[in-house]
Amino acid sequence: MQRFGIDLGGTKTEGVVLDGDGRARYRERVATDPSSYQAVLAGVEVLYRRMAGAAGGAAHTLGIGTPGAVAPHTGLLKNSNTVCLNGMPLARDLRARFGRDFAIENDANCFALAEALHGAGRGRRVVFGVILGTGCGGGIVIDGRIHRGLQSIAGEWGHTVIDPSGPPCYCGQQGCVETFISGSGLEARHAEAFGDRRAAAEIVAAFRAGEPRATQTMNAFFARFGQAVANLIAVLDPDIVVLGGGLSNVDELYARGVEEVAKRVFSDSLETPIVRHALGDSAGVIGAALVGA
Repeated sequence: MQRFGIDLGGTKTEGVVLDGDGRARYRERVATDPSSYQAVLAGVEVLYRRMAGAAGGAAHTLGIGTPGAVAPHTGLLKNSNTVCLNGMPLARDLRARFGRDFAIENDANCFALAEALHGAGRGRRVVFGVILGTGCGGGIVIDGRIHRGLQSIAGEWGHTVIDPSGPPCYCGQQGCVETFISGSGLEARHAEAFGDRRAAAEIVAAFRAGEPRATQTMNAFFARFGQAVANLIAVLDPDIVVLGGGLSNVDELYARGVEEVAKRVFSDSLETPIVRHALGDSAGVIGAALVGA
């Protein structure tokens, strides 16, 4: 039985077809069109149809990872930074388009599961997976199983507040982790301080070149990262923290960022490994395939 996975992201949507041995037989990425709910539905359907065609119509399971989560009591999507999805019956509408059932799961949970079972967290009992991408999410895997929590918000560390007087977040609060250490948050804080709007990768490159303004922005970024990760360790005390998403490729996080965590952790020492993903930037779509039904 083949496994299909689709990872619906804020800027891209990725699909993968895994064979019975877990090897990727087909993979495709397309741009996500977040202009409307119907545009997102159409984009996901087109990708799924291409995957089914590539697999020759073979029987398969299907899992879809999404930003946000399905509210257990309504079946509607909530807490998505692709805001056109919030309050919408995404699972129901995609099932109608596909003509079949599937599993739907938070994208950070998918990432955490893939890394826990086959990646950097393999062999660890409690794995916290962090997404530092367009947004900032988290997922918890315990004994190889996703821990979702009563309200399907377990691991939503990106919407814990670290500065009540900080910038507004789409969730309605101020000073969430996501407003500081996501890619969009890094760009916004730099533009706010200096009136200089740059992509996150450009800010990091300027920091490495010694530019004072980029250095100031990145110093604040590392400090906020340290506070945010120290907070999650104080609550969960996981066996490992695995970083994913575009900003997880900033090498300095694993030295300077970890030092900032160590300064703030509620312990006499920092024992928690904080490591880079092992499965590349496709861990989320692999996790989606693993949860498929």
